[in-house]
Amino acid sequence: MPIPLHDRPIAERIEALLALSRQHADTYCSPSASLARESYLARHPTRLLVLKCMDGRIHIPHATRTPLGIISPFRNLGGIFDLGWPYLGELVTEAVAEGIRAGHGSLLMITYHFSRGERLRGCAGFGCDAGAALTHAREIRAQAERLFGTDHQHVYPLVCGFETDSDALILHGEGEATLDIGALAPDDGESLGHRVAALCPDMPADIRRDLLPLLEGNLAHAASLRGVARQLDIEHREWVICVGRGFDFLHLPNTALIIGPYGPSLAEPIGTAADIIDANMAAGRIPDDGLMLLASTPYQAVGVDRARAELKSHFLADFASRVIQERHPWLAERMHRHTAVVHWPTRRLDLLDTGIGRPR
Repeated sequence: MPIPLHDRPIAERIEALLALSRQHADTYCSPSASLARESYLARHPTRLLVLKCMDGRIHIPHATRTPLGIISPFRNLGGIFDLGWPYLGELVTEAVAEGIRAGHGSLLMITYHFSRGERLRGCAGFGCDAGAALTHAREIRAQAERLFGTDHQHVYPLVCGFETDSDALILHGEGEATLDIGALAPDDGESLGHRVAALCPDMPADIRRDLLPLLEGNLAHAASLRGVARQLDIEHREWVICVGRGFDFLHLPNTALIIGPYGPSLAEPIGTAADIIDANMAAGRIPDDGLMLLASTPYQAVGVDRARAELKSHFLADFASRVIQERHPWLAERMHRHTAVVHWPTRRLDLLDTGIGRPR
């Protein structure tokens, strides 16, 4: 029986993770995937932006059967965001503006997650309190309305739950109205359009048209998992701290803690991530031979854009290293630091440098 990844020596774990990134880029760049994206966007041009937790179980393209590269993800510990933070606000606003220039609206899916079978399988960022996570998602929706307007004609902010036992989406409308995909039968797909129109009567027709394939895919996906034995009670065994952006390849449950540059204080979430990994080692859930720190920044073009990405990644790696050193010196001695950039058009992750131990 093969040794689980989390039990292998740190060098093997790191190589497996980097191999996963190469596999993801190869799949993304394949002729079939490229044509699938072009075909999909020709029929469904609405920009799809998703705010979500770093939890590896929250894999929206997989759960909705959407081609890779259609959904633009924003991932952070706990799915905690604030659109008032300049960098995040600029990223979201530019994504919306790009769609507007092409004559298309945007669907902003603001997600939270929980488990119906066991509360403790919920989002650790909110203490496994699904109500608190939903409240935060609604606060982000209110921020989006202040940014883009309450008429929702160009940007539709949609709060969505993700039930991790079934991989089913729960759409939230006005008040307490919801549409639970997991509660529908497979042959209810034809009624989804009417259900969404009743739940969100102010959603523009073109955005509703382009939301339906995601719901149809999720309906089929959730139905395919019914009766299938799944490992749901997964023990926390994170051994990777990721800082920055460009981690689309990382959807392994309980492997990585991802901190996006989406708030004014990076030290607090990085420190929390180090606390979690230190506790995992102390409890024997992972070997104590090392952790991986991966700092990454995406870029679009060679030249200044790549150079700026390299500077940002080096800054993030240095900053995170110092936080870990100050909070857990013992852990810093076992830190395998990797600094990288991601060529976004191909999703290729290029390592800039690596190092072991505390920062210089």
